[in-house]
Amino acid sequence: MASRTSDKNSRQNRIAEMRRADRARERRNKFLAIGISTAIVAGLVGFGSWLLIEQKQKEKDELAARKAPVSGEQTWDAKNLGRNHVETPVKYEMNPPVGGDHHPRWMNCDGDVYKNPIPEVNAVHSLEHGAVWVTYNDKAAKGEVDKLAEKVGKTPYTLMSPDKEQAGAIMLSAWGKQLTVDTADDPRVAQFFTKYVQGQQTPEPGAACTNGLAEK
Repeated sequence: MASRTSDKNSRQNRIAEMRRADRARERRNKFLAIGISTAIVAGLVGFGSWLLIEQKQKEKDELAARKAPVSGEQTWDAKNLGRNHVETPVKYEMNPPVGGDHHPRWMNCDGDVYKNPIPEVNAVHSLEHGAVWVTYNDKAAKGEVDKLAEKVGKTPYTLMSPDKEQAGAIMLSAWGKQLTVDTADDPRVAQFFTKYVQGQQTPEPGAACTNGLAEK
């Protein structure tokens, strides 16, 4: 009888020990899960904070670029640039023109790269809508022209075309603003785009750059 009682107690002890081990394992797994979850949440919060900081810094950099003057740019007083819609020829005081009376229809400027010269009176209307117009003459190397075409093609509110009569190899024009450079990698090119694509100089911000005149 004592042996049976001993065996029964032994089994009960083993069962109790197994139950204690299971409970201890469950506690460890619970603590481990909580720890992993906490680490993941902390990581996500940290990553989100990093993204927010990066975004804020990017916005600050863009704001600084918009406020900083572009070295070497020419500026015309917007008050002296006509904005009438006309269907007669217009003689502009600068080439390429950076403003003035212009045709009622704008050139498409949604990253449009034109292979041939375009009508100034239509391009000026695009500038009024906040576009940056990139032009080049025969002095510009083909590689530089290709780089600019790639940049324009990726940038809404821009257009590009050849202009054999202009003085500089590569010229960037916005409403009342103009910059001459020799290469596409000149850092002022990116600065000009950042500052003047739909920039504060735009007489009609948000106006369309599509459904205008396209190259024939």
